[in-house]
Amino acid sequence: MKRLIVSVMLITMFSISFAPYVSAEEEKDKSNVEITPNAMSAISIDASSGKILYEKNAHKRLPPASITKIMSMLLIMEAIDKGKLKLDEMVRTSEYAASMGGSQIFLEQGEEMSVEDLLKGVAMASGNDATVALAEKVAGSEELFVEMMNNKVKQLKLENTRFANTNGLPAPDHYSTAYDIAIMSKELLKYENITNYTGKYEDYLRKDEKKPFWLVNTNKLVRFYPGVDGLKTGYTSEAKFCLSATAKKDDFRVISVVLGEPNTKTRNAEVSKLFDYAFSQFESYAIYDKGDVMDSITVDKASPKTLSLVADQPYRVVIKKGTPSDEIKHALELDEIQLPLQVGQRIGKLVVTMDDEILHEFDIESSIHMKRASWWELFKRSLTKMVTL
Repeated sequence: MKRLIVSVMLITMFSISFAPYVSAEEEKDKSNVEITPNAMSAISIDASSGKILYEKNAHKRLPPASITKIMSMLLIMEAIDKGKLKLDEMVRTSEYAASMGGSQIFLEQGEEMSVEDLLKGVAMASGNDATVALAEKVAGSEELFVEMMNNKVKQLKLENTRFANTNGLPAPDHYSTAYDIAIMSKELLKYENITNYTGKYEDYLRKDEKKPFWLVNTNKLVRFYPGVDGLKTGYTSEAKFCLSATAKKDDFRVISVVLGEPNTKTRNAEVSKLFDYAFSQFESYAIYDKGDVMDSITVDKASPKTLSLVADQPYRVVIKKGTPSDEIKHALELDEIQLPLQVGQRIGKLVVTMDDEILHEFDIESSIHMKRASWWELFKRSLTKMVTL
């Protein structure tokens, strides 16, 4: 009996000592497989802070197909925001734009369509012809627009993305990653009215003609998953089925990206699971809402003298559900102001912490231009100061 007990103990010890070691990273990958087993790459992020909620091969370079149009739409929205392009402005279709294959809204050479209708064609129908027509309107040619796209990639510090065209048709050296696409999507969502187009399930083009062109959104989740209002699908035989989607629940907006799915049904199911996971495990905590005054800076020798720090966007962080809010702290860390100060120039950061660990850092930018006050302004200020003493 003693020999039997000793033998069993030795066998058990031997089995344990040679059991395969499972690292924390492998355990993480195991959980990823449970959510997106079919995607070649996937990620979910908080749309406000960019915090990663889930990832699987998120930095793997893959062909993005028509998700490329997220960057195209970002540059188009920037042009509209800067007044370089107007929604009611008419765009004339070139021979080249009309020649695009794949998904299209069947533009004819010489046909004119408004920027807004073309944007619908890009966002809802994934029109390659509409994308090129808008690109030519913004930059003069698709080649110059692609150069703008790649410059924006550098500006956003996306290290694994390169574009060769505006629409995602197969091309050498045209690639991106789930992470990079999520960041592009985050930037695009700063233009809040983009969801007026990406979030529609159906609409019409050429409404005044005998046969209006019926648009149906290629992203079926805008109809079948509560809170989804964008962003963009993609498919080529090389890239397979891709999707960058966004959903909002209360004040919590999530972006989920999958690349390389085998079919639309699986793609939609796995993106839905990513949203289910994010909304069940996390919540958004507001530090400042858009328009809140965070602080003000007085610069004695500047004109104007005072700079109000107003939140230009909601500053929110994501926390695990059930986290006590009193554990979350925040502080403004401002740089020394150097004149002249330009609009959009970084002047500091908002640091959010919990238990002395940094949750997120938001860059704070100037909302106004400040220059050196003239000697006359400084003289008047000194007189005013003397009078009030």
